[in-house]
Amino acid sequence: MADHYEVLGVARDASPDEIKRAYRRLARELHPDVNPGAEASERFKEVTHAYDVLSDPQQRQQYDLGGSNGFSQAGFGGFGDIFETFFGGGQAQRGPRSRKERGEDALLRVEVDLDEVIFGTHRDIEVDTAVLCETCHGSCCQPGTAPVTCDICHGTGQIQRVARSLLGNVMTSSPCGTCRGYGTVIATPCVTCQGQGRVRARRTVSVDIPAGVETGLRLQMPGSGEVGQAGGPNGDLYLEIKVRHHDVFSRNGDDLLCTLEVPMTDAILGTTTTVHALDGDVDLELKPGTQSGEVITIRDRGVTKLRGSGRGDLRVGIQVITPTRLDHRERQLIKEFAAGRKQHGPQLGTYQQGLFAKLRDRFLG
Repeated sequence: MADHYEVLGVARDASPDEIKRAYRRLARELHPDVNPGAEASERFKEVTHAYDVLSDPQQRQQYDLGGSNGFSQAGFGGFGDIFETFFGGGQAQRGPRSRKERGEDALLRVEVDLDEVIFGTHRDIEVDTAVLCETCHGSCCQPGTAPVTCDICHGTGQIQRVARSLLGNVMTSSPCGTCRGYGTVIATPCVTCQGQGRVRARRTVSVDIPAGVETGLRLQMPGSGEVGQAGGPNGDLYLEIKVRHHDVFSRNGDDLLCTLEVPMTDAILGTTTTVHALDGDVDLELKPGTQSGEVITIRDRGVTKLRGSGRGDLRVGIQVITPTRLDHRERQLIKEFAAGRKQHGPQLGTYQQGLFAKLRDRFLG
C-alpha cells in the first residue's frame, strides 16, 4: 500500500494544518459527486484513509514507527468528516463528558399578607431539595477512592466501530456503554448518595421579599436551586408570590381601597373619625352633607412602589347607612325634619352617568 504521506503529497514532518489542507484539496478533486469515475473513487478512498490515519496523533505515531496502516482502527472518517471537509462544519465533540451537571431549577409558592406588601417582608423558607453529599463532597466515590479509567474505551468515553458503505469503510463513534461516556467508572460508589454526589435534604433559604409585590410575580434567586449531579452548579430558585385576601382592604395598583360606613346623622352633620389602616391609624374629617359614593384620598398611605420610589394612596369610599328601624319618637323627628325641608317626593331626573359610575366603581373615578 502506498505511503500515506505520498498519497496526500505532504512531507513526513507536515503539520496537522498542512495535512488537513492537502486532504481538502484532494477530496474536492476526487469526490464521487465531482469526479464519478471508478479510478477517482478508488483514489478518493485511499486519500481519505491516509488522512484518517495521519490526522489522529496516536495512529500517526504508530504509523511513523512502522506499525499498522491503521485501516482496521481508523477506516473511513465517516460522513461527519466529509461534511466538515466540504462545508466547513464544526468538529464533533471528542473526549469524555463531565459527570458534573447543572442542577434543576425549583419553583416555590409563597403567600404573604397585604400588610406585608406595603413595606416588604423577610422569609426563612424550608426547601426540600438536592444538596451536596457531605460524605463524598460530590466526587461520587467512597472516601479515599477515586474514579478509575474505563478499560473498554480507555478513558475516551467513546467506542469506535468500522462499518462498510458504498464509499468504503465508515468509522462510527458512540458513547461507551460501560462508562456511559464519562471515560471513568465509579468502582466504589459512595454509600450515602449511591454515587450521585448529592442527596435529598431540607434546607433553609432566607429571602427578602420586596415591597410592592403582587400575586403572580416571580422572584428569581440565582444559584439557590438544586445542586447538580456530582456536585455540579446549583440551579435557580423561583418564588411565585400570592397575596392573601384581606377582609377590609383591597388593592388597585399601588393604592389601597376600603369602604367607610357612615351613619346618616354623621353624614348630615359631619364628624371626625379614625380609620385603622394597615400601617397605623388615620384621622378622617367628614364634612357636613357627605354623600354615598364620595371618595376621600389620603396621600402616600398605600403600597410602596415596586419600581421607582414613593407610595400609592389610601382611598376611602363613603357609604351612608340609612336606618331601617325607628322608634315612634325618631319617626316623628324625621317627619318634622322632612316637613321643614318642604321637599318634593322622589321623582325621575336626568340620567347622570357620573352618579352610577361612582356607585359602581367608587374608587376608580
